[in-house]
Amino acid sequence: MRPVGEKTHKRERILFVLYLVVFFCLASVIALMQPHLDTPPWFGNPPDEPGRYLVSRYICRYGRLPNGFDEEIRIYGYGISYGFYTMLPYIVQGFVMRFVNLFTDSELILLYTARFVNVGIGTAMAALVYGIGRRLFQESRFRWLFCVLVMYLPQSLFLHTYANTDSMTMFSTALIAYALVRAYGEGFTVLNCLLLSGGIIICALSYYNAYGCILSSIFLFLLFFAVQKEGKPRYDFKEMLKKGGLISAVVLLGIGWYFIRNAVLYEGDFLGLETLKKCGEMYGNPPYSNSYAARGIPLADMLFDNPYFSGLINSFIAAYGSMAIYAGLWTYRFYKLVFLTGLLGGLLPRKKEAEEKGRVKKLLLHASLLLWILMPVALCIYYAYTMDYQYQGRYVMPGLLPFMYYVTGGLKRWADFDWLPSKGRLQSALPVLKRLAVAACYVTIAAVILFLFYMVFLRAVPVYLKIGYVLQIN
Repeated sequence: MRPVGEKTHKRERILFVLYLVVFFCLASVIALMQPHLDTPPWFGNPPDEPGRYLVSRYICRYGRLPNGFDEEIRIYGYGISYGFYTMLPYIVQGFVMRFVNLFTDSELILLYTARFVNVGIGTAMAALVYGIGRRLFQESRFRWLFCVLVMYLPQSLFLHTYANTDSMTMFSTALIAYALVRAYGEGFTVLNCLLLSGGIIICALSYYNAYGCILSSIFLFLLFFAVQKEGKPRYDFKEMLKKGGLISAVVLLGIGWYFIRNAVLYEGDFLGLETLKKCGEMYGNPPYSNSYAARGIPLADMLFDNPYFSGLINSFIAAYGSMAIYAGLWTYRFYKLVFLTGLLGGLLPRKKEAEEKGRVKKLLLHASLLLWILMPVALCIYYAYTMDYQYQGRYVMPGLLPFMYYVTGGLKRWADFDWLPSKGRLQSALPVLKRLAVAACYVTIAAVILFLFYMVFLRAVPVYLKIGYVLQIN
């Protein structure tokens, strides 16, 4: 008879493979069935894919990065291009497409190649998320609850099904989180420093909206070296400078070339954002000319006289196509209940420890994680107010991992029941309550999976089948 531990590991491996296979298969269904670029009616098209794909297609065609002003990648009407933004996702998609182009000239296959680069990136992210969950949650059911909440959230899966920068950005946040979780468990070894450096490089070259994650990771890195020695707080500056120097050197080597290139091309504008505005003024009607800020409307009016936050939350949960394919009402109710219950669970009273060592460090750690969550929200609001009014949930997705960590941790707090009074009638019912909590956890995992299948096969696929698809590339 096999030992219990061996059976448990075998079951865990099977679940891990199933978890990846289900994600890959569902993402593939959406990637294959979505309309192709500007196929009308446009509500079924993935957001911004036509304009973003132009950059990947340019790299595939010429084997080099475009200048943001290149007419071939310019978006009609807006007069701007995605060539001014960071381009690592386009570079990866473009060169994989360039390889496939050796064997076929089919534009349809090249588009699918770009999409499946992101399907593969999403599957790799799912593996990283499992690694994070293993280190954060010892109990298997909460580990899997964390994994499915992150990766099987309908909108999370959707980001990995079309040509965009969001997919690689989300992967980079997972790599950064994985490196930090490893480092907080075993120290900043050379491997963990390199993992963190890699995550920061990929994030920095993918999407400006995710830079809050980089800032938060810097704070978490600095915080790690605050230690207790002989009962007194101490900061290990020597070790911090040693490890920080290694990470900084690798990061600067990884990203420096791109921002130097921008500075040379755009007269010192190393981010390219100011030049993008000038390009819009020269060749199109930039959205910021009609923004709330340009019209002198107060920010409060935008936030509270419009369904901004409700739209942001719903599209964070599920909004496919050009924010036109939504889930059923109960999908949103279910997720909002899970989020609220989990966040409230984090506020439950805790038993006071005899010594409250490291309390300040814990508060700073949580402050860093909250920064990770809130920075994308603040940037989303800023861009909505100063440029174009949009409440797309994908803009706040870089904060998904720490948010789901708090949600899962809060649900675990409810299930632990250590917040109950040590004496009283409820103590006698504790065994029954714990069994109910176990059942509730598995029901939640099952519901997350079922709602994802519902969104894919009963909400999105019927729309795609009704629209049909005709590739339209000039």
